[in-house]
Amino acid sequence: MTTLARIGERLRQNYGEPGRHAHERLRSWLADEVPYAYPEVLVRHLDADHLALVFDAFWQVLPFGTGGRRGRVGYGSNRMNPTTVAMTVQGHCQYLTSVFPNRTDLAVVVANDVRVFHDLAGVYGFLGHAHPLLGVSSRSLGKLACEIYAGNGIVAYFAEPENDTAVLTTPELSYLIGQLGAVGGINLSASHNPPDDNGIKVYDLYGSQPVAPDDQRLVDIMAQATDIHSIPFAQALSRELIRPIPRRLHEEYLRTYVRLYDRLHTPLPAYPVVFTPLSGCGLTTVGALLERVGFPLQTPPDQGPDGTFAAIPFRIPNPEVPQATEPAKAFADTRGIGLVLSSDPDADRVGLEARLPDGGWYHFDGNQLAAMLCYFLMLDPRGPQRRGLVIETLVTSRLLGKIVARAGDSWIVDDLLVGFKYVAAVLKALDQTGTYGDVRCAPEQLVLAVEESHGGMLIPHIKDKDAAPACLYFATLYQQLRQEGKTLLDYYIHILEELGGYADVNRSIMMSGAEGVLRRDRLMRSLRDTPPRQLGGFAVTEMIDYWDETRFGAFVSETDKLPRNVLRIVTDGCVTIIRPSGTEPKLKFYCQLLPHGADTALSGRALLDTVRTRAEAVAGQVYNDLLARLDCRLSEAGLLMSDIIDLDHKHTFDTTTIAQLRQAFLSRSLLSLDDTLAWLRAETAGMTPGADPLPALKAPLAMLCEQWQTEGLASPALEALRQWTRIESIESIESVESIESMRLKGP
Repeated sequence: MTTLARIGERLRQNYGEPGRHAHERLRSWLADEVPYAYPEVLVRHLDADHLALVFDAFWQVLPFGTGGRRGRVGYGSNRMNPTTVAMTVQGHCQYLTSVFPNRTDLAVVVANDVRVFHDLAGVYGFLGHAHPLLGVSSRSLGKLACEIYAGNGIVAYFAEPENDTAVLTTPELSYLIGQLGAVGGINLSASHNPPDDNGIKVYDLYGSQPVAPDDQRLVDIMAQATDIHSIPFAQALSRELIRPIPRRLHEEYLRTYVRLYDRLHTPLPAYPVVFTPLSGCGLTTVGALLERVGFPLQTPPDQGPDGTFAAIPFRIPNPEVPQATEPAKAFADTRGIGLVLSSDPDADRVGLEARLPDGGWYHFDGNQLAAMLCYFLMLDPRGPQRRGLVIETLVTSRLLGKIVARAGDSWIVDDLLVGFKYVAAVLKALDQTGTYGDVRCAPEQLVLAVEESHGGMLIPHIKDKDAAPACLYFATLYQQLRQEGKTLLDYYIHILEELGGYADVNRSIMMSGAEGVLRRDRLMRSLRDTPPRQLGGFAVTEMIDYWDETRFGAFVSETDKLPRNVLRIVTDGCVTIIRPSGTEPKLKFYCQLLPHGADTALSGRALLDTVRTRAEAVAGQVYNDLLARLDCRLSEAGLLMSDIIDLDHKHTFDTTTIAQLRQAFLSRSLLSLDDTLAWLRAETAGMTPGADPLPALKAPLAMLCEQWQTEGLASPALEALRQWTRIESIESIESVESIESMRLKGP
């Protein structure tokens, strides 16, 4: 039996029918039947030690999710690599020529972010220090895409073609498609994912991502696109099949938002702000815009473009993750600056941290950002007091509906599936017919479109979310509030006092690899087969299944099924929406706490803290209610772990690491803070590949330290660890060692 046959037999034995499919795809790649397959590298995978890796790499074709493909860089059909990009782009070419058969002037825009693959997780350590994917970047994949568009006779507009460090953000890509008269575009980016990931997002001629059934036709063509047509980059550039993006269009993009600022009639900015692109592309859009209108802007010097995101905790450049801006907040503290704005690597998501009078910082989540933007635009006397259309997804805060109702003479669309492509679909329907459901207005009447994951849109002809205008408005609001001696948190609390104690908590159950996908899907089947009677401590009154074709219409394509894989579970006190991610192996759920009668007697920070604490408690209970369907449960400490950590690592920490740490304190085998942190770092190294895991453990360790000391456990190392968890920002063990009071070396 050949080595390939033996691997195939083991795949079938271990994984059943999915294992058989993995073997068939592996055979095809080894036979060089797909482009850029690297069979000479795949041969080195054919070892029993790598069976799980081979299965995960080949058990499926990397799905075309919310707006494209996104996943780990690696070898195989279920990975991001030149093969995935080439087949996606060739399929896009064939799709475009079929949709526009009579046009000879087809053009697209190709964008890329900063990321570069270095295998920080060490997945391919068995291949040594040199193999074809090491050093593959979004830029190099973008150049490959340009060569394929050119080979199919389609002009590719590319930022500074001869500059290998050039980038282009997602929102500017959307803008440029319309300005250049292109029929579509792509972006090589994994958005806010870790640096070992990458992705490709596909855009249509409106500058938006296609929805079903258009995306199904695209996916079907891509699946068969193995005959790749390409022209070498330099040759295509000389023939003007690859063209630079005119610089003037970048200036026009910025002026679009400068005009929004000019309409506010605000005083000149006086208070500096910190902006971090989280090592991505945001300086070209957000940074340039804030400087253009005159904000005194400062950026941490080590957080410029870097495809490894080395300066970002966990190497996860996501504004949704509070720890991502810890270094930027420390930078702001050294300069007495009270506002930190951020954007993810492709600059479509916004983050906001505000310093409080006591010197601490408050991290605003996406729902709070959406509410503040909407209130400022519609109800704040200092704002533009606009009336018109507000659009949000069904997982975004219900507080926006209250704002729109209070404003009057306005409309809200609040039941959209997740993804800004559905926002764009509303605007396209309004442009073509003047109606969407019961709403009758023009797209130009858009006030705001938002989603809970830190995305916002403020003008209808850029049909994707954009961090730039959101940062502009938040920086402006910060200036006004500083002059009044108030903070952005005061502003948000005022909104709750006026409109009600709404609170939203969103969580994810990360389940990595092929097994994670299967567990995720099994959990969704369980909820459908046996609907819960209680969830989060409340009795369930209704479960709405968006796969219900009698209620929501027949599926128009297979690509229509994935975004509709949503359950909305209603109780008297909370609405919970549950859905699998369209691009990652995780289950996401969104707890929308509704105002409670008792909250009306509260005000100020007491109101915020009460509703937030209640919402977090409900979300924690929902987390365990869902895990129970996988025969699993986490302790209170386990539930405090960041959701960037996958479930298996959480479970190991919860069931093994905590007990071992407690025993080490009891036996005094750990005598100092240095010993304790070194031990923890070694025990949990796999939690955050390529990054220090310790910041992810601060919350559960803080709770455990207090609990153990209350129980009477006394140890100098335990006390030192308790103090460590209280430090606002800890980037390394060295920063702890610099605090003399923490140098406890035992009794």
